[in-house]
Amino acid sequence: MQYSALTERVAGRGAGAWEIHRQAQLLREAGHDVIALTVGDPDQAPPEPLIEATIAALREHRTGYARMIGGDRLRELIAARHQRRTGQTCTAANVTVVPGAQGGLFCALQCIAGAGDEVIVLEPVYATYEAVIGAAGATMVMVPLVPDRGFHPDLAALAAAVTPRTKAIWINSPHNPTGAVFTAAEIAAIAGLCRQHDLWLVSDEVYEDLAFARPHVSAWSLPGMQDRTIVVSSLSKSHAVPGFRFGWIIGPPALQGHLFNLLLCMTYGSPGFIQAGALAAFERELPEVARLHAEYAARATMLSTRLADAPNCRANPPEGGMFVLLDIRPTGLSAYEFALALLEQEHVAILPCDGFGPSAAGHLRIALSAPDERLAEAGDRIVRFAQRLAQRP
Repeated sequence: MQYSALTERVAGRGAGAWEIHRQAQLLREAGHDVIALTVGDPDQAPPEPLIEATIAALREHRTGYARMIGGDRLRELIAARHQRRTGQTCTAANVTVVPGAQGGLFCALQCIAGAGDEVIVLEPVYATYEAVIGAAGATMVMVPLVPDRGFHPDLAALAAAVTPRTKAIWINSPHNPTGAVFTAAEIAAIAGLCRQHDLWLVSDEVYEDLAFARPHVSAWSLPGMQDRTIVVSSLSKSHAVPGFRFGWIIGPPALQGHLFNLLLCMTYGSPGFIQAGALAAFERELPEVARLHAEYAARATMLSTRLADAPNCRANPPEGGMFVLLDIRPTGLSAYEFALALLEQEHVAILPCDGFGPSAAGHLRIALSAPDERLAEAGDRIVRFAQRLAQRP
């Protein structure tokens, strides 16, 4: 039997990035002491008000269909929060609730890009971006974020990538996997490019609450960008609830109607009990969010400092997010070879970034998603492994 062309378009290069994660799971199931740092899955407890509100909604039997694009009160609170943070008008008419940031990005691309269109992304890219663009039938055009620039955008190269077929520029800050937090000037220049060429600006801001080096700047905050900017975010990282699959899209009001139609034939809305729990996250600023920010910043510093003792390796302390990028190019191994040998010998699983784009070749992403003592132990095991590598003839 034959399958559609879509099955090929969603099997991007990033799909192979998870092989080390799969092998780590097998080792753990076999009883080995594996420290798995491949996935950005927070290990901390979620805020208690969020959990209690969800449980209360379940006990009230709020298990039926909910409003397709999210409840009015919930969208009003998301909009008010975004307006406070950006200083630009945002109302419930700009907000659509979606199944996580990943689901939001998929929905957004389906609504703005199609066959024959090009979408510019800054690579390294998160593993699923290529498949999301491919699912829409569009073509991904990569502009490198090179290590020598601290993985910050080369604005001249970005401008040169624009063609008559370009439909959108897609950015992610704080950036996954590099940890770069784009400056206000960089965001403004990218926005100017979108205005100049009449392009959409898609902004993945899922790590917005985890910016360390400088404040996060949303593309929505720039004057005159609200009619062409699509912001996607979620509670997954900031509130440690990735399993909730709760995210949102902020965009022009006309986009909401298209998203309604798309969600109608996909998820038929977000569960009411999940929306009730999420409501607690927007009714007031929860102190747990600030604590998570502080914890990730401290973990990033601790692990980067520890890895400084690993010969022929260089940790890139992140400016934000929940990952440390490790450059192992001087070892002579590929990222996959290094990760596989590390897993086999030291039972530490970290993610090879080769599938994230050419600029990530020879780098590995280490998730800060383990308690401090386990993260420190992982750092010591990586150093020990690198020391043995350095002693080889």
